[in-house]
Amino acid sequence: MVVDLLNQDEVDRLFAALADATRRDILTRVLRQEASVSALAARYAMSFAAVQKHVAVLERAALVTKERRGREQLVRGSVDTVRAANRLLGQYEEIWRGRLERMDAILADDR
Repeated sequence: MVVDLLNQDEVDRLFAALADATRRDILTRVLRQEASVSALAARYAMSFAAVQKHVAVLERAALVTKERRGREQLVRGSVDTVRAANRLLGQYEEIWRGRLERMDAILADDR
């Protein structure tokens, strides 16, 4: 189970990071192509420091990694963490589908 692979704090950081629209947009961009923090900051109507904070939240959640190249910090998305989140959501979906199947069985018995 993915829940066993990620501890509760990791799951909380992951979903807290994804709860913000700007962070989801940053993640989408860096999953497509790595970008410098300054290039990311140029796309948003907020300060460079604010974008840095968003990137830091994504980094703490292991959704992105940063690498220093010269004077720039390049940000790239972590496909492994996105896959782990997808597996976790898949497990929740399985629980939900199991519940629906049980309700279908109960309704079928009543006929």
